[in-house]
Amino acid sequence: MTLGTERKPVMNDGVAGGERSRWRLASKYIPLLATASVVVTLYVSGCVSYRNFSSLRVLVDLFKDNAFLGVAAVGATFVILSGGIDLSVGAVVAFTSIFIADCVGKSGMHPLVAIGMALVLGALFGSVQGCIIHFYKQPAFLVTLAGMFFARGMGFVIHPQAMGIKHSFYLKTIVEQLAIPLTARVSIPVTVICCVVVFVAALFIAHYTKFGRAVYAIGDDEQSARLMGLSVGWTKIMVYTLAGFVSALAGVAYTMYTQSGDPASCVGFELDAIASVVIGGTLLS
Repeated sequence: MTLGTERKPVMNDGVAGGERSRWRLASKYIPLLATASVVVTLYVSGCVSYRNFSSLRVLVDLFKDNAFLGVAAVGATFVILSGGIDLSVGAVVAFTSIFIADCVGKSGMHPLVAIGMALVLGALFGSVQGCIIHFYKQPAFLVTLAGMFFARGMGFVIHPQAMGIKHSFYLKTIVEQLAIPLTARVSIPVTVICCVVVFVAALFIAHYTKFGRAVYAIGDDEQSARLMGLSVGWTKIMVYTLAGFVSALAGVAYTMYTQSGDPASCVGFELDAIASVVIGGTLLS
C-alpha cells in the first residue's frame, strides 16, 4: 500500500510535466501561427476587394518582390538567435549590388565570377565583424553599425551612382532559362527559388546540426553554454560569417530583381530584416 501511494504523485507529476512540455511546444509556434493567420486574412481580403488580386501572377509577384528580403532575414535570424544584432545588412546588400554591376559593366567580368567574388567578400566582411566582437569584447551593435558605414562608403567608392547590368546572363538567362514556368505567361523567378533554398538550408542547419544547437544555446545563456564546453567564440564568428554571406546573397538576389546595382539602395533595410525575423516568430530576447 505504501509503494502504491508513493507511485501516484510521481505519475501525476509525470502527467503534469508532459502537459507543461506540450504547452511550451505549442506556445513556441504561437507567433508564427499568428503571422500566418494575418497574412492569409490580408490576402483573402485583397481577393474579395479586388477582382484580379487572386490571380497567380499577383501571388508569384508577392514572393518575387520580397525574395531578397527573405534571404537577408535568414542571416539576421541566426544573429538574433545567438543574442546579437547585425545593422550592416542593408549596406552589404547595396555594396554587393554595385560591386557586381561594376565588375560586369566596367571590367567585363562574367556575372557568375562577380557573384562568387561578392559572396566571398560578404563572408570575409562578416567574419571580421565576428572576430572584433569576440576577441575585443565589443558590443555587436557598435561593431555592425561601424560595418554598416564602412560597407556603404565602399559602395560609393566603387561607383557613386546606380548602374544597370546589361549582360545577357541577367537579361535573358536568369529571366527566361532559369525561371520555372507555371503557365504560358507566369513563371517562378530565380530569386524566389533562391529564397526557398536558403530557407530550407537554414531550417536544417538550425535544427539538425551541432552548429545550430550551439547557436540556440548561446542565445539562451552564453555563460551556461561556455560552462557546457561549447565553443562560444568560434560559433559567434561563424554566425556573423554566415550573416555576411547571406547578406551578400541577398545583394545578388537584389541585382537579379532590379537588374542593376545602387550604392544608395536599401537604406534602413536592416530594420526590415529584423522586423521580418521578429514577425516570423524569433524573439529578440
